[in-house]
Amino acid sequence: MATTTQEEPADPAEDDGPPAPDPASTTGGDPFDTGAGGLLRQPKAVWATAGASVVAFMGIGLVDPILPSIAQGLAATPSQVSLLFTSYFLITAVAMLVTGFVSSRIGGKKTLLAGLALVIVFAGLAGTSGSVGALVGFRAGWGLGNALFVSTALAVIVGAAAGGSAAAILLYESALGLGMACGPLLGALLGDASWRYPFFGTAALMAVGFLCVTVFLKEQPKPARKTSLLDPLKALGHGGLASAAASAFFYNYTFFTVLAFTPFVLNMTPYKSGAVFFAWGVLLAVFSVLVAPRLQERFGSLKVLGGSLVLLAADVLVLGYGSHTAAVVCTVLSGAFIGVNNTVYTELALGVSDAPRPVASAGYNFVRWFAAAAAPYFAPKIEEWSDIHIPFVVAAVTAALGAVVVWVRRSALTHDAEELEPRHATEDGVSVFAN
Repeated sequence: MATTTQEEPADPAEDDGPPAPDPASTTGGDPFDTGAGGLLRQPKAVWATAGASVVAFMGIGLVDPILPSIAQGLAATPSQVSLLFTSYFLITAVAMLVTGFVSSRIGGKKTLLAGLALVIVFAGLAGTSGSVGALVGFRAGWGLGNALFVSTALAVIVGAAAGGSAAAILLYESALGLGMACGPLLGALLGDASWRYPFFGTAALMAVGFLCVTVFLKEQPKPARKTSLLDPLKALGHGGLASAAASAFFYNYTFFTVLAFTPFVLNMTPYKSGAVFFAWGVLLAVFSVLVAPRLQERFGSLKVLGGSLVLLAADVLVLGYGSHTAAVVCTVLSGAFIGVNNTVYTELALGVSDAPRPVASAGYNFVRWFAAAAAPYFAPKIEEWSDIHIPFVVAAVTAALGAVVVWVRRSALTHDAEELEPRHATEDGVSVFAN
């Protein structure tokens, strides 16, 4: 692999090329805490990609406040409407095996634009749906586009961001948090008039993102070796990455139980539900970008992750068994724990494996998105089989299982990340697509 020289870095506002290596390779302490300086001083290409990522993440929570309205408008049951999440994330999970294969052949920019184009088309079609089956199908196509875009966007941001991988991950998590916060708000504002309008609005915003990426992002360098369809699965043979993915699988089941099932429990108008999930998203963004790094610096990444998962488990138990007011408060509060978890899991997935970062990320996401597909389907089914409390008991158990995996595998996760940090820092200095 090529190496970088220790030259004075150019002003990132004037240079869209790769930044200098992450200083994490020469500092001690927690391997996931360094390199976050200069978060706001980024090349235009990074901001264009991050801006489009905000809209992409908005699409995840967009349907939250309008799920009851969709069910009413299409004469569907809660379990049928929840398939909007299941089809979306099931296709997203499978598509993770394809994203590296595609981007290593046509380049990062073309992959981003292909993903954006698919989202524009299928989000627009979703707004024209005449049945819940058609809407579920269009959401599946949307999920394919989102997979191509989101996984490649993370690689592009890590490869082009000033300040190293930690700054890039915080920027990516900022986009995720802002998108998660604004998605329900947009869904509520537009969905109050018609449940179809949020889909049309997303298509329009993604079209703006398409133009920004086209104008500001230069073509990314292709890797020396093309990624095969099986490379992400092979990467999961690494014990550290497999452990991170297994823990994230359990966590994501809890995460998407809250996101997809809670709106039916709260049973609010689109405006009120949108306000609840907007507050949830704000906490998610604040804790992922501002709070998580400080907690990691003080206590270490794995302790923070394990503690946050245990607190999330307690939170969803109270959500399921408390009063309506308690359910609202716990829904909002869960955003704090989810924000912390998202940041630490992303850093683990990118730092713990010896595989190239895009390949490791694809393998990790392939596993965890299956839980995101399962939770929206099983939560309402479990309610039908038992009562409204049990889905949250299951969600609490899965969060606790995620913490157990982190504790049992803590040695491998920490050791592997420390050993590989210098190598990943060098990758950041060359290109995240370099092998």
